[in-house]
Amino acid sequence: MVLGLVLGRWWRTTLVVATVGWPLLLLADGISGDYRFYAGSAALGLANTAIGVIVHQAILWCVRHLRHSDHGRSVDLTH
Repeated sequence: MVLGLVLGRWWRTTLVVATVGWPLLLLADGISGDYRFYAGSAALGLANTAIGVIVHQAILWCVRHLRHSDHGRSVDLTH
């Protein structure tokens, strides 16, 4: 999830790296399994990173929306 939060601006690349990287990390650590194990770990890596990307994109959208709707005036968030 942290990978998606930090690199969510480049969401396509981040999702590909997470999907490929998670099974490779498990292989490098010597964790063995059949193809279903690695396919499942790729899917979980994708889902986990996608949540971080969605949060990142939502925050980015909120910031942009506040900037453009304000047109330079201060925003009163007390109401």
